[in-house]
Amino acid sequence: MRHLSTPESLLFYMMLIREFELKISEMFAYSKLAGTMFHLSIGQEATSVGIVAALEEGDYMTSHHRGHGHMIALGADVRLMMAEMFGRKTGYCKGKGGSMHIADIELGNLGANGIVGAGIPIATGAAYAIKYRGTKQVVLCPFGDGAINEGVFHESLNFAALHKLPIVYVIENNQYAMSTSVERSSSIKELYKRACAYGIPGEAVDGMDVEEVLRVTKAAVERARNGNGPTLIESKTYRYYGHSRTDSAPYRTKEEEEMWKQKDPIKQYQRKLIERGVLTTEDIKTMQERIQKILDEAVRFADSSPYPDSQEIFEDIYA
Repeated sequence: MRHLSTPESLLFYMMLIREFELKISEMFAYSKLAGTMFHLSIGQEATSVGIVAALEEGDYMTSHHRGHGHMIALGADVRLMMAEMFGRKTGYCKGKGGSMHIADIELGNLGANGIVGAGIPIATGAAYAIKYRGTKQVVLCPFGDGAINEGVFHESLNFAALHKLPIVYVIENNQYAMSTSVERSSSIKELYKRACAYGIPGEAVDGMDVEEVLRVTKAAVERARNGNGPTLIESKTYRYYGHSRTDSAPYRTKEEEEMWKQKDPIKQYQRKLIERGVLTTEDIKTMQERIQKILDEAVRFADSSPYPDSQEIFEDIYA
């Protein structure tokens, strides 16, 4: 992705994703959002940005209910993102999709989905279409650790491996499927090892390190583009907040949360870029100010946009 081609841009988009989610959380508290804003990906920014940065223009991806980061990393117009959260007609899905169902085919996002694991067969079908047409595109398919125990995970990976489809599956392992830890839900704790059942490569990566995520995902994307089939990546990351707005995460210890926050992907990468002489603390401050201006403008745009007309309720519906 051209807009994610430099270390500075990787950092900028991680910061933008976090500040966007903090902003919509604030707007929810002011009753500005339509419906609710359930699932934040704060803490997972390096995974969102790293996997998307491995794509090229024209590639596709699916998303899931914790997918704001994917859309922003793709280069989405944050004003339209905010308008969708506000339930306004100017949003990406005309205010009808909300937090969990944002899509933009032109950007390559085939859609987020509120059903756990539902994006996996959609992405696999898109990869099959690419192979059928004989084009050189790749599909990126991220999903949570909870989705690996859905039947469609096994069916899709088997099908993709059998037909050597151009797809990269990414387990965003944030350690918990709602309140159930991986330790309690999977007989294999190293989730990437499930790849061996389908005869495809599997690899784990530090999901809090954006450059490592990009490196591993880029290799998998190139493998898929060259006709060598799918890869399963496990990106080990963490969500700082509970599963949803109503979840205070009593099932986690404060010690565990603090341990993961010590690995914060944004602070970690800011330190690296300062140490390398790529950025200064003043540069980062300027970046932060720019992001706040972008988000303030997004809120103004969303708040001044009209709601969809009630007569449009059955438009844009596909069965």
